[in-house]
Amino acid sequence: MSLKNVIGIDHAVVVVSDLDKAAANWKQLGFTVSPRGTHSAKMGSGNYTIMLDPDYIELLGVLVETEHNTPTRAFLAKRGEGIERIAFTAVDSAAGVEEIRARGYEPLGPTDFERPVTLPDGSVSAAKFRVFQWPIEEAPGGLRIFACQHKTRETVWIPELMKHANGAQRLRQALIVSPDAAKDAAHLSRMIDRDVRVEPDGAVAVPSGSDRADFVFVTREQLGARYPGVSLDGLPERGGAALVIAVSDLATAEKAVGKVGVRSAGAVCVPPAAANGVLLAFVK
Repeated sequence: MSLKNVIGIDHAVVVVSDLDKAAANWKQLGFTVSPRGTHSAKMGSGNYTIMLDPDYIELLGVLVETEHNTPTRAFLAKRGEGIERIAFTAVDSAAGVEEIRARGYEPLGPTDFERPVTLPDGSVSAAKFRVFQWPIEEAPGGLRIFACQHKTRETVWIPELMKHANGAQRLRQALIVSPDAAKDAAHLSRMIDRDVRVEPDGAVAVPSGSDRADFVFVTREQLGARYPGVSLDGLPERGGAALVIAVSDLATAEKAVGKVGVRSAGAVCVPPAAANGVLLAFVK
């Protein structure tokens, strides 16, 4: 039985070494980037968000070293920049905790936190969340997963921040590269009670729930075959690799990303070296 309090991918977390430089880089790729947010002293991190509908991308950086952000710092030290984790949308985090505990996973949380938000009119409000995590060691394909309940959606999904020069609309897929894609897909499938689906090229998809983006586990060879001519330099042997993003028009996306863009297999791609360790594939 599928989880009732986890309804699909909410956002992808891209960890970066220099938060402000990363935000400037994604702006150059045609994304509208939110004002910088600063998390609590305990978390010691800051972020910029790229709001889509119904999901988003988070650029996350460590501002002050704390115990809480030890795993993020370890990720940066080992791999460098890239997709560290994926969040699901939690309907009710407290109930979600009990659901995964009943399936044998000892949860972390729920934990409440918030960050200040500067609204378009210049006023300051707060974005408030309640999150929980599966055990850190349960990382299918090297990807950590957690769930996020938005208590103040109106301070996160701000209409002015959801319009992008590259036409980005929503996430379609989160691609995880793995030498044993089937094994890692089965791991995630067990964790979220979702059946796997084998793709025509042998990659293995795990629907995240509702109408949200799918997880797709691929070998490095399969990823290269999906996007021929796109350099995979900067991607790990195992871990979060790519985001497939639906756009309103491919020509608009191609113009917005500029000279770093590569037309490949019906998509406009940005190689990982130009997108902080993430392969971006814009699709119609």
